[in-house]
Amino acid sequence: MKDTWGREITYLRLSVTELCDLRCRYCMPEEGVCKRAHSDLLTEEEMLMAVRAAARLGIEKVRITGGEPLTKPNILSICRGVAQTPGIRETALTTNAIRLPQTAHALREAGVQRINLSLDTLDPNKYTYITRLGSLSQAMKGIEAALEAGFSKVKINTVLIGGFNDQEVPALADLTRKWPVDVRFIELMPMPGNSGFGPESYIPVDRVLAYLPDAVACREDGVARLYHLPGALGDIGLISPVSQHFCTSCNRIRLTADGKLKPCLHSAEEISLKGQDENGMLESMRQAILHKPRCHDVLSAENRSHAARNMNQIGG
Repeated sequence: MKDTWGREITYLRLSVTELCDLRCRYCMPEEGVCKRAHSDLLTEEEMLMAVRAAARLGIEKVRITGGEPLTKPNILSICRGVAQTPGIRETALTTNAIRLPQTAHALREAGVQRINLSLDTLDPNKYTYITRLGSLSQAMKGIEAALEAGFSKVKINTVLIGGFNDQEVPALADLTRKWPVDVRFIELMPMPGNSGFGPESYIPVDRVLAYLPDAVACREDGVARLYHLPGALGDIGLISPVSQHFCTSCNRIRLTADGKLKPCLHSAEEISLKGQDENGMLESMRQAILHKPRCHDVLSAENRSHAARNMNQIGG
């Protein structure tokens, strides 16, 4: 289905939980989030009903997110249901990788084809600092487990933060020489809950190229501009939601764990699907797509997102 600006909407990001076993500083508060009552959240059947409704409107790709989706006890069943939905051609999942040594093969068997892993630093102390709780060695074991499981694509997402990890760009990029992975550098977004970052933290992702003089532009992949290093097994991706937003080609809608449909990440507008049947969800989605804004407001350290939620409450 096309929105009123002519964009074909084919991608649903489905958040299955707001909870996470880490507390990344740009994503959620140190104390975590209050655990909601079960009745306030979408049930598995409601999630799959929403996916079926979305598929009827032309959604072909679903990315399962959180919070941390692998904290969800029934995550394998959800993944299996999404992957088996008629019309859904690609089922993907985003995770912090901590639980992948125990779940990677089962996720692959459940129908997850692609997996994105979060990794912002290769320094153990900095990893624990930025995640507040995490262990770099656990994350690295998770990446290795993902590669062993045989997903069709493994991507590593790195949030680029000035003064924190920009000096690590060459080391992180070298992971594409070590493993058949794409490493994607993503600009830090000024979300409502990450006010602890000053203006110096928000640097344009193009700065990555200054650290990688031998990187060669190759193609675009969705919102990422891809580059390749000589002898690498994967690509470098640059994603610029702040400095060069990609609203004109946005093809996605988001569904939160509590059943709120967000036509735009950086808008406060939400449409509740909780309690509706499949046809009701379909009509709500249709209206959300038709009312998807042309573009969000300019983002900067001073002009924060209007999302009205932390990223863990929306879906990373």
